[in-house]
Amino acid sequence: MNDIRVRLSQNAALLTAIAIFILFYVFYNMNHPRGFSVAVLIQNSNEVFTLAMVAMAQTVPVLMGGLDLSVGAIMTLVNTIASHLLNGSPLQIALGMVISLAAGAACGFVNGCIVVYGRIQPIIATLATGAIFLGLALFLRPSPGGNVDDDLSWAATNDLYEIAATYGYAQNGEAAWFQPISWIPVPLVLLILVAVLVWLPFARSVTGRTVYAVGSGEGAAYMSGLPIDRAKIAAFTLGGFFAGIGGLYLTLQTSSGNADIPQAGAYTLNSIAAVVIGGTSLLGGVGTAIGSIFGALILRTISFNFRIFEIDPLMQPLFEGVVLLAAVSLGAFRVLRVKNTLELFR
Repeated sequence: MNDIRVRLSQNAALLTAIAIFILFYVFYNMNHPRGFSVAVLIQNSNEVFTLAMVAMAQTVPVLMGGLDLSVGAIMTLVNTIASHLLNGSPLQIALGMVISLAAGAACGFVNGCIVVYGRIQPIIATLATGAIFLGLALFLRPSPGGNVDDDLSWAATNDLYEIAATYGYAQNGEAAWFQPISWIPVPLVLLILVAVLVWLPFARSVTGRTVYAVGSGEGAAYMSGLPIDRAKIAAFTLGGFFAGIGGLYLTLQTSSGNADIPQAGAYTLNSIAAVVIGGTSLLGGVGTAIGSIFGALILRTISFNFRIFEIDPLMQPLFEGVVLLAAVSLGAFRVLRVKNTLELFR
């Protein structure tokens, strides 16, 4: 029983984020003209995926007690790269996807090397590299455009049953077992796969645990003999990889590339908000990328509700700011109650 209470206490922020998302999303669907339908779910999933990836990208450096101000720029750069490469034969498309994701990881690796070997604060280093990445994106795409494979773009933004039916796996009722998956959007599947196959193994690895240790106390992590430099570089590289996935999906969703500087800045700021709302401490050492996913879901659900009630879009930043302030205040409330800093690690 005590073990259950401890686990609930440790995951209180994540459970709160899940509860808020469910509340907002149910409210949204109750007031939507089409209700809870497959079309609405697919549209919502498409709008959420990129922000969820950028939020995961932001989570990793935040767990070390730093901020990455280049995640939106990396996403934008990968978007412009992919808009040049996602066409041709299946092999060429696959190679283009690999190059796009590798470019995102390489940007993160550069960030990590600058922070580790240049001994520069992450917020300053990534502010500079973000400007460089945006400059490269503008060089690759001076104006919006691109040539993305139509079939790939359609498949990535639809549901599983529609894809199965289109390619002959669910014709004439021969594959009725596909019916239960008719409501599952592809971006939702991709989001789960990224979380399960990439984030969870990293979080449970020695490097991942070192990232948490650095955020909790870098001096103590160093005295324990943990590979701090390797963990920092790996964290920023993984963050670049996540941002690259977001940029790649944005290309598939829009079928184009666009070096949109305001959009890059908006994604970066929203990623920080999603991380905080998802329960990750900006002081480092506490949180999870899964919580950041739900933080991104909450932010997007707020915008969904704004559309339903036809509220002035200019009011959305105000409401998001209130939600973010409430999330930060709840996190700080626990710290204010602590009389001995050792209690933070119980």
